Amino acid sequence: MEQASAAHAPGELILRLRGVGKKFGAVTALEDIDLDVHAGEVVALVGDNGAGKSTLVKVLAGVHQPTSGTIEVQGKAVTLDTPGKALELGIATVFQDLALCENLDVVANLFLGHEISPWRMDEVQMEVRAWTLLQELAARIPSVREPIASLSGGQRQTVAIARSLLLEPQIIMLDEPTAALGVAQTAEVLNLIERVRARGHGVILISHNMEDVRAVADRIVVLRLGKNNGVYTAETSHQELVAAITGANENAVSRRAARKLEEVDQG
Repeated sequence: MEQASAAHAPGELILRLRGVGKKFGAVTALEDIDLDVHAGEVVALVGDNGAGKSTLVKVLAGVHQPTSGTIEVQGKAVTLDTPGKALELGIATVFQDLALCENLDVVANLFLGHEISPWRMDEVQMEVRAWTLLQELAARIPSVREPIASLSGGQRQTVAIARSLLLEPQIIMLDEPTAALGVAQTAEVLNLIERVRARGHGVILISHNMEDVRAVADRIVVLRLGKNNGVYTAETSHQELVAAITGANENAVSRRAARKLEEVDQG
């Protein structure tokens, strides 16, 4: 099956959601969601627990089908009724658990299910392609024959992202890619996200870490209680983002910021 190509002009609209909703029985998980993703940009999806981020990711990944609204890829209305259909249309997802096989090496994980000449396993060509892709991403992987079990958290995240890029997707969704990583490993993954953006892919980044989001995101889309609650940029203050996420203008963060401003004025 032919995969969608990632070759787009920078800024070209790839994905457009309008009025997307999802109900589970009497429970409304998403309501009237609008979202745009362009080529060569990182869109961060943020919100509190229960805001609908995971549901929206699963809708775009073809795991859940929306109960209302439209999804367009490159201007054409599409139905993402299976994960395979989402991949075919160029939407790849790297979930938080990464789904890597720890006993297999990097090459085997990259091509798992998509082996070159699977009946005779063209190991040489797969190894060359693996090295080429990892070098393009400036990945810090000691060897493509290294078993996943011996890699750090950041290196594992790199392998998972590289695996999704092998199919040349238009959009990559990253679910909490820096969760449980140290400072150095987090920086490594954020650098990788920037390199993926530079390749012309659209990136949807789901994260709870506002510093990570503001470091790489071109736009920050806030979800609250299953609805859109504003679109912001990296220049938006931490206080304003927290207010949008929590729905409260008056909270511990805003009070602390106000006290600091008062101290500066009085000083």
